[in-house]
Amino acid sequence: MTEQRGGPVDESCVLTEGPWTHRFVGANGSRFHVVEAGAGPMVLFLHGFPEYWWAWHQVLPAVADAGFRAVAVDLRGYGASDKPPRGYDGYTLAADVAGLIRALGERSATVVGAGAGGLIGWTAASFHPTLVRRLVVLGAPHPLRLRAAIFADPRGQFAASTPALKFQLPRYEHLLTRDGGAAVEEMLRRWGGPQWTRGPEFDAYARCCREAIQIPQAAFCALEGYRWAFRSVLRLHGYRFVRLMQKPLVTPTLQLHGALDTASLPRTAQGSGRYVTAEYEWRLLDGVGHFPHVEAPETVLGEILRWSKS
Repeated sequence: MTEQRGGPVDESCVLTEGPWTHRFVGANGSRFHVVEAGAGPMVLFLHGFPEYWWAWHQVLPAVADAGFRAVAVDLRGYGASDKPPRGYDGYTLAADVAGLIRALGERSATVVGAGAGGLIGWTAASFHPTLVRRLVVLGAPHPLRLRAAIFADPRGQFAASTPALKFQLPRYEHLLTRDGGAAVEEMLRRWGGPQWTRGPEFDAYARCCREAIQIPQAAFCALEGYRWAFRSVLRLHGYRFVRLMQKPLVTPTLQLHGALDTASLPRTAQGSGRYVTAEYEWRLLDGVGHFPHVEAPETVLGEILRWSKS
């Protein structure tokens, strides 16, 4: 486990040693930091905000032990991956996933995404259906469900999305890195379930995320995806994105959602199955908030293995 350190933070803070291998892979015009273990059919893990690949540190070795090639990636702009000033739109982020699958030498993969990574997972499966064999989404409604709920549910999803609305403010990234990334810990605590945030593992996990967000440019890049999502509503390429996302999903999809999720409300996520014509399952996790992969890793592991093997 990484400890909070004094002085400048650099990318080495996310290169934690363990039963895995760190690699750098070129895909879609950028260099990505990936962490992998095991051999077999590939399961590609996409973290959410305000996390990095470490979100999967409990699940990754167990998936590898079960006979899979488990790969966790630092998304564009996070951790030790490249941090270009542009490319945080839905099209490019989905293309990153497709490019990574190909660059890692695979024809297809089971994609597992949490939070913002789950939104990317939905998009990648929609835009690149031949590359996403099966999809597991944690804490993320279908992007069109989320967009509709923000406008149609002012006391619910719109209110829950207030922190993301604040991300639109210029230079808001400086608030994320102030006081050693204290705002990141506040978000984890606000969105996580109380059993986890009051438990013995929360402080160490929060320290890791606080340190990673202080890597130069990481905070700016992390917010750019949210900024595109909101600004694209009034732009032509945002209208085109909505049109493309309306195409029914042909990837078998498992959706896991915390019953106590205050970032993406369960009632927002629950209607996502209407966009899937393939096999689809929904499971609500009692006592869990926005981060099921760290709040209930054993439950999530079992569901990922069941879905990947079926």
